[in-house]
Amino acid sequence: MTLLYRSTASDLAAVRSAAPDPALITRLSILLAQSRVWLTGAHHVRTSDVVRYFTRSLPAALHHVRWWGFWVAAAVIVMSAVAAQHTLNSPEALELVGPPETRAQIAQEEFASYYTEYDGTSFTARVWTNNAWLAAQCIAFGITGVYPLILMYNTVIQLGVAAAVMAEHDMLDIFFQLIIPHGLLELSAVFVAAGAGLKLFWTVFVPGPRTRGQALAQEGRVTIAVALGLAITLFVSGLIEGYVTPSDVLPWWAKIVIGSIAFVAFWGFVFLGGRDARRQGATGDDDADFAVEQAPVAA
Repeated sequence: MTLLYRSTASDLAAVRSAAPDPALITRLSILLAQSRVWLTGAHHVRTSDVVRYFTRSLPAALHHVRWWGFWVAAAVIVMSAVAAQHTLNSPEALELVGPPETRAQIAQEEFASYYTEYDGTSFTARVWTNNAWLAAQCIAFGITGVYPLILMYNTVIQLGVAAAVMAEHDMLDIFFQLIIPHGLLELSAVFVAAGAGLKLFWTVFVPGPRTRGQALAQEGRVTIAVALGLAITLFVSGLIEGYVTPSDVLPWWAKIVIGSIAFVAFWGFVFLGGRDARRQGATGDDDADFAVEQAPVAA
């Protein structure tokens, strides 16, 4: 078995240097990985693997898509402000939301009651499941180039219309008090997910020095790391939305401070933590079973 392993590794090295066919390289790499498990035993997740993921793999993966997430965030915020201004100054647009009494009920009752309708645990689970599903869709269907744009358009409309209805009834301060504590982190995660999906789409047309297959495989593995990290991020934002935003104990300034700290910590992790991880050689692509095999071969 050892001789076959060395022979396959030698063949892989020859293929990589003479005829680098991505499909064949991937197939041989998988065979080597499976053989290595048989020879050395199954790999068990260790504490060091978990630490490595959070200190190197995840920040490097998020850093890889940082500007895509940033520009998606900037575009959505600007367009949401434009949508809010247009809706507020357009009687026709306001009528599309509903008659005056319906809009008054939304502003004075429904918008705030949304956060207190369920108990904290149920509400946390509900918003986490919903937001994680949206983020997963952005990444999974990002290669289409259309799906993330549709979800971001819906986000623009929801934020813009809600802000316009609250402003119409002089309750814009309540809008920001209810949105900021959890929304800064929640929307950041969704924007990064959309950015990661769009980057995957862009790779189809601009693979760089890699072959298109190699580029898509690498970007796909990085987006998996991003997706796992964003699921954790959205769980934290769900806890804030379930327990901090509707709290009757905490003053509003404290809720906003908590949300702001979470927001700064997330983007600091993306930009600063990711920069340090990449300086250490991490790329976010650490799937050893499917990465190109680099095993040395004796002459």
